[in-house]
Amino acid sequence: MSTNPKLQAWVEDMRAMCRPERVVWCDGSAAEYQEMLRLMVHAGTALWLDEKKRPGSVFVRSDPADVARVEEFTFICSKSRDEAGPTNNWRDPEETRVMMRGLYDGAMQGRAMYVIPYSMGPIGSSISRIGVELTDSPYVVASMHVMARVGSPVLKALGSSDDFVRGVHSVGAPLSSATVPDSPWPCNASSKFITHFPDTREIWSYGSGYGGNALLGKKCHALRIASVQARDEGWLAEHMLILKLTDPKGQVAYVAGAFPSACGKTNLAMLNPTLPGWKVQTIGDDIAWMKFGADGRLYAINPEAGFFGVAPGTSMKSNPNAMATIARGTVFTNCALTRDGDVWWEEMSEAPAALTDWLRRPWTPQSGRKAAHPNARFCVPASQCPVIAPEWEDPNGVPISAILFGGRRANTVPLVNEALSWQHGTFLGSIMSSETTAAAAGTVGALRHDPMAMLPFCGYHMGDYFAHWLKLGAGADASKLPRIFHVNWFRKDANGKFLWPGYGENSRVLKWVFERVHGTAAAVDTPIGRLPAPGALDLSGLQVPEGAVEELLRVDLDLWTQELPAIKTHFDKFGAKMPQGLRDELASLEQRLASANATA
Repeated sequence: MSTNPKLQAWVEDMRAMCRPERVVWCDGSAAEYQEMLRLMVHAGTALWLDEKKRPGSVFVRSDPADVARVEEFTFICSKSRDEAGPTNNWRDPEETRVMMRGLYDGAMQGRAMYVIPYSMGPIGSSISRIGVELTDSPYVVASMHVMARVGSPVLKALGSSDDFVRGVHSVGAPLSSATVPDSPWPCNASSKFITHFPDTREIWSYGSGYGGNALLGKKCHALRIASVQARDEGWLAEHMLILKLTDPKGQVAYVAGAFPSACGKTNLAMLNPTLPGWKVQTIGDDIAWMKFGADGRLYAINPEAGFFGVAPGTSMKSNPNAMATIARGTVFTNCALTRDGDVWWEEMSEAPAALTDWLRRPWTPQSGRKAAHPNARFCVPASQCPVIAPEWEDPNGVPISAILFGGRRANTVPLVNEALSWQHGTFLGSIMSSETTAAAAGTVGALRHDPMAMLPFCGYHMGDYFAHWLKLGAGADASKLPRIFHVNWFRKDANGKFLWPGYGENSRVLKWVFERVHGTAAAVDTPIGRLPAPGALDLSGLQVPEGAVEELLRVDLDLWTQELPAIKTHFDKFGAKMPQGLRDELASLEQRLASANATA
């Protein structure tokens, strides 16, 4: 328990409102984590997996009404609608507090209120931030144990400070009577609200027990609230992986990369290069907090302590290091269950003859439906990753040499394209678009602009967010800024087949990025940026169809010209807050395309 008077007063206020049966202050111990797993198993929320196949691991099924982020019920409660901007759902903060207090009134009845002090980032780092989450879900406590540094050491670091993010979470399923049975996955199927108050650094979440809706240190704090902190304090909170790239001579470059959910961030962060002598090690797979150091370079930490990864599609082919990471000590959610007490999901391996699917129904390969939910997850400590970099918890962070932006595009966007400047790179990030995935509720496969992969996660007006990027770049030493690249592993041919093999072969693109950073690789100027010069991309030993590489690196002038109206419409959404610098970049792109078309 804390002696911090501000923290104590806030917890008491929330206790009086939510009326839990008891209050439990989390100490962050291994015994506490095991107790949460035991509670979940006894409640029917979780099953122990076979100890020989997955030691120390549990399998959880959520309610079908609670399987992904609910963006339509996620709100930014800034003082005005204009501050939230056109890409966020906005609610009036005072009206929302009244509504949420009504929902929270007695919401934890019959349950424990767990007080989770957590640090996003290594405890004591100048880049890290502290939060406290109140929750009535043992699943959330166990997952936060994995995803953040939690417990007594965090309280000690906080001391008497009032500088912490306040998060309240309830599954919204009070047990009003001692004779009312609990649900295996308590949630409120009809009422979910994930509300953020950026001005007061608060998060109030109700009704969902799943993922980023409930693990408030993750998207809610580390991106939506932290992006506002970063704007106010002059740093960046980004939806980015961080990897360490080492060449055969031992030279190192640290690379950050922004990709929408389920577009290969984790696979890239844990990549096994196919090029001899090259090595990739993981710093983080989802979020990067970046600040300028005394030397003028941009330093990044991974604020998380674990991986909350998408399971379907993860396999020994796509990500052997992730498969090794989840071999033990993992919380699996909404996967399928094998007869011998293990988990399975689509593309993991050849489908077993019979399974129990995530909806508790018998399943065979002939069932005509998915065995695992498309957004099934694994939650596992980063320390278990066999390629975790030794410096992944360095409180000073690692210096970033390159930033990658990438989405899932079947055409138009080439395999790799280097920006002409920081401003041009910001422009490339601002026009990122991708085919949507199952990580968010809604239509799968639709094309949407997702600037910097921050569309669902920026806690304020995205026009101001772009301006913040430009301001940081303008105030820095240009020679020390990371170089910015746009990549696309998902380009297809006329028959709908992927042109690029991806996975470990992406190391060939990383090598070119590395060599551009070190000034040793050639590039050619195109209307959209700098692409690898002929022979600059190392293709030794690569087996791809004839003409595939040429097509991957072709800048289709007609398709890019056709893209311009959609970019203009996208920019127009941000109105007067759209920075002139990015409108200038769009005008320059249009001029370069027109000139190239005239001479083609």
